Amino acid sequence: MLDYEILRIIWWLLLGTLLIGYAIMDGFDLGVATLLPFIAKTEEEKRVLIHTIEPYWEGNQIWLVLGGGAIFAAWPAVYAVSFSGMYLALCLVLVALILRPVSFAFRNKYESETWKGFWSYTHFVSGFLPALLTGVAVGNVIIGLPFKIDPLYLSITYHGSFFDLLNPFALLCGLVSLSMIVMQGSIYTALKTEGVLAERSKNIAKYAGLILLVLYAIGAVFTAFFVKGYVITSKIVTDGPSNPMYKTVEQGVGVWFHNFRDMPWIILAPVLVIAGVLLMLKFSKANRMPCALVSSSMAIFGVVATAGLIMFPFILPSSYDLASSLTVWDASSSKLTLTIMLVVTVIFLPIVLLYTAWVFRVLRGKVKPDTIEEKY
Repeated sequence: MLDYEILRIIWWLLLGTLLIGYAIMDGFDLGVATLLPFIAKTEEEKRVLIHTIEPYWEGNQIWLVLGGGAIFAAWPAVYAVSFSGMYLALCLVLVALILRPVSFAFRNKYESETWKGFWSYTHFVSGFLPALLTGVAVGNVIIGLPFKIDPLYLSITYHGSFFDLLNPFALLCGLVSLSMIVMQGSIYTALKTEGVLAERSKNIAKYAGLILLVLYAIGAVFTAFFVKGYVITSKIVTDGPSNPMYKTVEQGVGVWFHNFRDMPWIILAPVLVIAGVLLMLKFSKANRMPCALVSSSMAIFGVVATAGLIMFPFILPSSYDLASSLTVWDASSSKLTLTIMLVVTVIFLPIVLLYTAWVFRVLRGKVKPDTIEEKY
């Protein structure tokens, strides 16, 4: 049986993998939905754009379900704090995601320009809100949420509100998230369509990629010179029981960048962001869209990995009570729980990957107006 310390690291890596998988895979859907009012000018173009994601969205969204399930089972304290503290924001994301299949089902039920226009903008909201608010959530995690854990670990009290989440740094992270999702959706659209739709998509992808680099750089400056990071100042017990109150924590501006000093290899994350965007621009200009999509996904990998790596070993710091901050070493489930979950994951995650690959292979090729059924 694996050591408790190793199991915790494995599940931290798995959680990161699931979140990256969600950002990349559901980035197709969210990006296309966000772009719908700006790329598709005619009813025929809107039907083509919607059909590029309609067969895939359920499979892509499984990454979100898996990520939420992993947080619930492997990191219960993290789940409790994040899903209660950001309750309203997560409800808005959930409503937006529900609106996506609703817009698919109802858009073509009535032949009216107003009716179809309403559901088109509803579809836009179903992509825009999750893309923005997910980044806002990550920004708040980086600066810390205002919560306190009872010394006996019997209760968790949250001391913030929805509007506290809309702080400048979190909104900046929201724009980073939105720009990378728009970039991913644009490249995907250019890959799956042809003609004027593909050209418009490539143009938007170019600007979205450049905006992503600029916002990412601004976020790095803010994190280095204005955002207070967290550091454990007591002895770190990596194989002990899950109780956050066994440690002491301090804050300091620029502390998050200390991991670049302690673990120099994590510089690969920002390198992936820069290289991914630049390669995306190069391959898009050369009309090599599969390579451009891989490059865009590489940039997303780097963005999400950056947030996780600079915070390690913290998963959810507390700005209200520093000692209540949740880390890899004190917020996990029991060793037995992590072991059982790992066995289940080893069995079923490859099945999910194989099924996803099979679906994309079966439905490969361009989406054209004459191949779309009337219901779309």
